Amino acid sequence: MKDPTIDIYYNFYTDAEGGDPDSTSPTLRRYHKILWSKPLPNGENFELSDNQDNIYLYHKSQLGEFFLGSDAITHSYRNHKHKQWLTKQIPGEVDELFDTGSTIGAYIIFPNNGIAGNHTINQARGVNGLIDDRFDLTLECIRRFYSGQTSPLYETLLRYKNFFDLFDNFTGYIHFFLLQDLIDESLKIKFYLPFDDFKNPPAFSNTDEYLLYKKGVMNFIRQRNKRIKDYVQHLKPT
Repeated sequence: MKDPTIDIYYNFYTDAEGGDPDSTSPTLRRYHKILWSKPLPNGENFELSDNQDNIYLYHKSQLGEFFLGSDAITHSYRNHKHKQWLTKQIPGEVDELFDTGSTIGAYIIFPNNGIAGNHTINQARGVNGLIDDRFDLTLECIRRFYSGQTSPLYETLLRYKNFFDLFDNFTGYIHFFLLQDLIDESLKIKFYLPFDDFKNPPAFSNTDEYLLYKKGVMNFIRQRNKRIKDYVQHLKPT
């Protein structure tokens, strides 16, 4: 491993060259490689490669072959057309969430190879109206997947079962990706807003609800950034 230094305050739009940091920021890609190249719960090493043509990150071993891409897991909805009636009322609050959500604590990796023309996990999170790109709701789907329960993302997650099997169970997944600050002691999700068991599409009724959502997201990003910083401090450069 090269120098594992990670700046938890670095905004990935800085070197994204006007594009989406998930695909165009070399710093974000390097940070992902540093963070997620490590032993799995079973002790096997999940070493990621970034030298394959047209592949963001790659792993191939006896564990299987995995094509992985970056995904922003927090959303300010600043550029969401259908929410502009709301976000234009509080642009400063929205911009603050957008900027904080451009740091490493707001990103993760998922398999990004399409299967039989279906949506990837990243795509499904964005287009499924019961998820609306919310990571707390996505994580609830992942929690249910590990326990064999259905959810709005069940079929999508099932297509990538070999990826989720790498982490043994929900606890293994949470610890590998440093997501502990979004669950409680009982492994239940700390939802950003009251959860109705996927009965209705999540929506903001007013700015107060958005600000409550923002508070939860900001807390999660800051706590995960600190957790990432603490984790990286224990890595040794080679």
